[in-house]
Amino acid sequence: MTLHRSEFLQLRGLRYHLNRWGAPDAPLVILAHGWMDVGATFGSVAQDLLPGLQVLAPDWRGFGRTQWAPAGYWFQDYVADLDRLVEQVSPQAPVDLVGHSMGAQIVSLYAGLRPRRVRRLAILDGLFLPQGDPATLPKRYRKWLDTVDDPHEVPAYDSYEELAGRVARRHPHLDPARCAFIARCWGAPGDDGRVRLLADPRHLIDSPRTYWQADSDAIWAQITAETLFIDGGRSDFAQGIAPEEKSRRRALFRHHRAAVVEDAGHMLHFDAPQAVAHLLAGFLTP
Repeated sequence: MTLHRSEFLQLRGLRYHLNRWGAPDAPLVILAHGWMDVGATFGSVAQDLLPGLQVLAPDWRGFGRTQWAPAGYWFQDYVADLDRLVEQVSPQAPVDLVGHSMGAQIVSLYAGLRPRRVRRLAILDGLFLPQGDPATLPKRYRKWLDTVDDPHEVPAYDSYEELAGRVARRHPHLDPARCAFIARCWGAPGDDGRVRLLADPRHLIDSPRTYWQADSDAIWAQITAETLFIDGGRSDFAQGIAPEEKSRRRALFRHHRAAVVEDAGHMLHFDAPQAVAHLLAGFLTP
């Protein structure tokens, strides 16, 4: 079994944490986690992608073991972080990108902005955000102004076992060993001995902005990489948009295909890591 390696590098003024598996000279695939997740939870998927690929899973700014951003969080910063990460870890060769949920939005925008730097692109249960309603902006901005300097604390637990219990309640089909693994990835003991989620509390502040689909459309239309969409058969995230809108968005990706993991929800890499890895390996392996 190839061991998980933990590394750090400086990226846009932040100390960034990277999870790495596989041989350093193998073709590189970057796995991008979603909101309130961390790169290490891709461990089972990464192991099943080996030995053909080198797998790199960063913790996004303010998540996991990556430094918190003093000025807060704007979505464009994640895309810029990925841009600089690719420059550092693969300055010459194009990379393969896999993104889950929020990570899917990040990698898809990057693939449209830097099409020559992306060989293949995989989207895990993502790109389902509904078009925002401008009429909600005044209320959203007022809420943001009221909370931006006073975020809620991230949840804390008396032990990893308690956190694993929370994972089990949200994902009752997972076995205890996988729940315990996720808890160890998500949390760390604080000074008081309690286990806290590895996330800056400011991630819990709602953004004042709404999602504007036309922005993504313009960028996705520039993607040249072959794209694989992998959806969770039990996920309810796709219900955020109408089926015809889902088809319209995917038509913007010039070379794409789709697969469904029937017995998986939104957290595909939790629910069915071997099935996801099998699909990815067939798509990404040179």
